[in-house]
Amino acid sequence: MDAQPAPAAEPAPDAQPAPAAKPAPTGPRAARKRQAIVRAARDLFLREGFGVGMDAIAAEAGVSKVTVYNHFGSKEALFTAVVAGGLDEPLSDSGPGGQGGQDGRSDAPDLARLVDADGPDALKAALADAGRAWGRALRADTEGRALRTLVATEVHRFPELGRAWRAHGPAGHHPAVTNALRTLADRGLLDIPDLEVAVLQLYSLLVFPQMVFEQHGTELGEELGERLVVDGVEMFLRRYAPTAGLGPAPAPSSTPAS
Repeated sequence: MDAQPAPAAEPAPDAQPAPAAKPAPTGPRAARKRQAIVRAARDLFLREGFGVGMDAIAAEAGVSKVTVYNHFGSKEALFTAVVAGGLDEPLSDSGPGGQGGQDGRSDAPDLARLVDADGPDALKAALADAGRAWGRALRADTEGRALRTLVATEVHRFPELGRAWRAHGPAGHHPAVTNALRTLADRGLLDIPDLEVAVLQLYSLLVFPQMVFEQHGTELGEELGERLVVDGVEMFLRRYAPTAGLGPAPAPSSTPAS
């Protein structure tokens, strides 16, 4: 008797993308649903890990599973959006609620001041203050730390997460900072031949040291953090500012006590 072929393995229900590749919904109502999905997915990923089902995410967000797939296409794409947003929020002037300083987030950097800087001195002062604000925001962002730990844990079991993350690139992960640098370049205050590299270099100078220290269960400390900001701003502007003779970064501006 001929051997019967083994039945094909059933695919995991959450591993399948939406059946049709179509543009994500747009408009105010769609934006609210997307925000609800990301918020629900973030809460569930943090509580249960990447293995949580899309049905549970849809129920938590108050939408259908089809709606979740219409917005994100796959759970990997949703997870990437959750983590990317969680990383960029403390580095932008809009927190999870999208209200910026109006929701009391005094630790958020003022990217509007950065973009509107009137000349090299104002740009240097705004960038230095933004670097200090990023440090404060990262230290206060316990949820962001949990998300980064989750990525480090899950990426070994789900290598597709790493591929999805790399596919977005720095501009996709950090749109607030990317747009600010692009605007400054368009205004002639910075000369940036490679925006992707510039974003990574800025984060490497002002943001990533704090993340490395936190992964080891400690903090930079205010004094070392200030030295990194001062030198980091000077290094970044000497590389990308179209004028020479920038001098050291300015002293911290007065900020409200947290």
